[in-house]
Amino acid sequence: MNDELDNHIHKFRLQHKISQQELADAIGVSRKTISTVETGRFTPSVVIALRIAKHFNVPVEQLFELR
Repeated sequence: MNDELDNHIHKFRLQHKISQQELADAIGVSRKTISTVETGRFTPSVVIALRIAKHFNVPVEQLFELR
């Protein structure tokens, strides 16, 4: 898990009732990318982070925060 970055992607997915695969398809990445970002094993690029935020129509700071 990333010691410097927290994310709330899982919470947003549950609120919007979408799977990792549906989110991955919507932003053009693999399901594994979503999984590893959610669990903190992978720090997303700025592009991926912005795509996720755009998908949920929220500022990127609502999805990601520094510890």
